[in-house]
Amino acid sequence: MFSTERNALSSKRPLSVAGQVLVLQLVVMAVVVFAGGILTVLNERSNSDDATRREVTAVAVSIANEPSTPIAIESEDPTSRLQPETEKIRQITGVDFIVVMAPDRTRFTHTTVDLIGKAFSGNIDRALQGETFTETYVGSLGPSIRSVTPVTDSSGDIIGLVSAGVTRAKISDQFLRGLPLIIGVVVAAFVVAAAGSTLLSRRLRRQTLGMAPAELRTMYEHHDAVLHSIGEGLLVFGRGEEAELVNDEARRLLDLPDGPVSRASLPESMQQMDTGIVRGELHLTKDRVLVVNQDPVMWEGRRLGNVLTIRDQTELRSLMGELDSVRSFAESLRSQAHESANRLHTVITMVELGRPEEAVEFATADLELSQTLIDRLMNAVGEPALAALLLGKVSQAAEQGVELTITDDTALEHEGVLTARELVTLVGNLIDNAIDASKESDQPWVEVTVRDADGELVVRVADSGPGMAPETLKSALRRGYSTKSGSRGLGLALVSQVIDRHRGTLTSEVTYGSVLVATIAGSAS
Repeated sequence: MFSTERNALSSKRPLSVAGQVLVLQLVVMAVVVFAGGILTVLNERSNSDDATRREVTAVAVSIANEPSTPIAIESEDPTSRLQPETEKIRQITGVDFIVVMAPDRTRFTHTTVDLIGKAFSGNIDRALQGETFTETYVGSLGPSIRSVTPVTDSSGDIIGLVSAGVTRAKISDQFLRGLPLIIGVVVAAFVVAAAGSTLLSRRLRRQTLGMAPAELRTMYEHHDAVLHSIGEGLLVFGRGEEAELVNDEARRLLDLPDGPVSRASLPESMQQMDTGIVRGELHLTKDRVLVVNQDPVMWEGRRLGNVLTIRDQTELRSLMGELDSVRSFAESLRSQAHESANRLHTVITMVELGRPEEAVEFATADLELSQTLIDRLMNAVGEPALAALLLGKVSQAAEQGVELTITDDTALEHEGVLTARELVTLVGNLIDNAIDASKESDQPWVEVTVRDADGELVVRVADSGPGMAPETLKSALRRGYSTKSGSRGLGLALVSQVIDRHRGTLTSEVTYGSVLVATIAGSAS
């Protein structure tokens, strides 16, 4: 039943563009070819008549001009001298009759012997006036094309006439014998044209994906509206390097100019994408974090190109960075609360054991260190989000067995070139990478400095890791690079995005440890 329904739906689908073009071409070619064939037949018939006229005229004139003909006409028995010769010529030339007659129409010769001596049926007036002419006339042998020419003596007087002709029946037989060739040529021309149209139809079907005109028209009518209304960037690449379609959102997200777009115009990371299916791959431009999906366009098992969709996640990534800093701070508070509970139990136990002085000393030692760090950062760093981030990273590093130190010269006013989100992105990712790198040493440590220096924002992060060569740093600043196996790094690429946006610099050196220094000009001092 389902198969029957599918067949019914399929039969109701309108004929595709390729199918309609094929039908139209076949109809037009049939009309043109067969009309041409009819015209060829008519033209061949006309040419056959013309050839017959030339032939009978040549036969009649040649006999009339033969010197023996006037002599035979003026002899006592013209028939006995002319009949054998004319019959011989008739058989050689293939004409149906040759009549030599007197000016009064009396026949001296004829194919039908019984008609000799009888009057010639046909027009001779123009011949009697010295003119050679042809006509179609119904004579004793039926309709025929005949020629009549005068015979003159030595003084130029007309002493007789010669008529040669071919019957219409013989002309038709000759024409019909050549007709199969004409028909064969016409049919062969139609077959060749139909084969060419079929090949053209198949190519057109591939190019139009087998769709009907109404489907193509609907697609075209909604094409621009859909492309301009969707909130995602869209690029369509065929088999070439130039995009076949780019919507406005894609141009905005990728900062593409008007006009043709090639793969070389895309960000470097997108130029290096695989040609297969891609899902949720992160790419960075100068100002944006983009999520890219890619799907191949397939038809009948062949890959026609790729479709790329692009979503902007810049704001989301910034919010996630701030959320990470808050989460780190919350985890730090949770850890401190847990440690405080342990210390409280220890203090209570020491008091119960009668050692109150040692209990007080134990309780205040760590508290003074933590409170000193909090007071120093809150006074030195005017941006609350950055201060919270630094405090959270200290606790986070301690939980991982890494000693993280905020240097005493850390000082930053609230006003500056970078926003709070950018500060969190820059400093947080540098610290995270440093913590991971420092674990490769036996005694891991990280040292962080954030300060204003001569109108410049300087972020220095040192660690006990092995450091990065300039080539490694250059690779690390690209999306997708990571020194950690099994992951695709994005941290340093985000750092690079912030630095490039403000025309800053990021340098790597190995001195007292592995040191990364980010410098951005224009910060308020």
